[in-house]
Amino acid sequence: MKELVVIENEQVVTTSLRVAEVFEKQHKHVIEAIELKIQSAENSAHYKKMFSEGSYKDSRGRNQKLYYLNRDGWTFIAFGFTGRKADEFKLKYIEAFNRMEEHIKTGSQHQLPTDPMEILQLTFDAQKKTNERVGVLEGDVKEIKDNQLISTEDKNSLDRMIRRKVAIICKEQHLEQKAKSLLFSDIGKSIKELFGVPHRGRIKDKDFQAAVDFVNSWEPSSLTKTRINQLMLDV
Repeated sequence: MKELVVIENEQVVTTSLRVAEVFEKQHKHVIEAIELKIQSAENSAHYKKMFSEGSYKDSRGRNQKLYYLNRDGWTFIAFGFTGRKADEFKLKYIEAFNRMEEHIKTGSQHQLPTDPMEILQLTFDAQKKTNERVGVLEGDVKEIKDNQLISTEDKNSLDRMIRRKVAIICKEQHLEQKAKSLLFSDIGKSIKELFGVPHRGRIKDKDFQAAVDFVNSWEPSSLTKTRINQLMLDV
C-alpha cells in the first residue's frame, strides 16, 4: 500500500482523496463530510485546525478541490466508517500516523552538527529525503488520477448519450419496446466488457472520452440484430 500519511507544513497529514480511495468512498462524499464539520456552528474553530483546503489536477487537467486532514481531522471523518474492512484500514492509518510522528519526534531530538562539512552533508541528506517524499507524493497523485472514477455529472451525461443513441436507432428502424430493451442490454454489456467494469459508474475518469467515442460510434451486435429481426417477424 502507498504512503497513507505525509508531512505537510511540518504536520503529519493525509488527504481526502487518499481517505476516499482507501475506504472505497466517493471523494465528493468525503468532501461533504469534512465541510459539514467545518461549517457547523459548534466547535467550528477547532474543526478548521483539523482540515486545510488544497487542490489537485484530475486526469483532464481540471483543478479539483481536496482537503488535508491531520490526525484529529482524520479521526472525526474515518471513525464514522464501519465494518471489518474499514477497521483494518483504520488500524493501518493509526500505525502510519504513529510511525510518522515518532519519526519527527526522534529527528527533533538529535543535536545539530557544528562542523561545516557535517552541516553540508546534513543538508544534502535532507534534500534527498525531500526529493524522495516528493516522488512518493507524485506517485500517489498519479495513482489517484489513474484510478479516479468519473463524476456523477459525467455518468449522467453518458447515460443521456446512450438513451439518445438507442432512441435514434429505434426511430430509424421503427422498433418497439422489446427491441429497445435488447439495444440497451447490448450497449450496456459492451461498455462493461470494454472497460472491465461492473457498471458505467465505475468507468475511470481517464477513460471517459473513450467511453463517449465508443457510444457515438456504437452499433448493435450481430446477435442483437438477429434477435430484433426475429421480434419483427413475430409481430
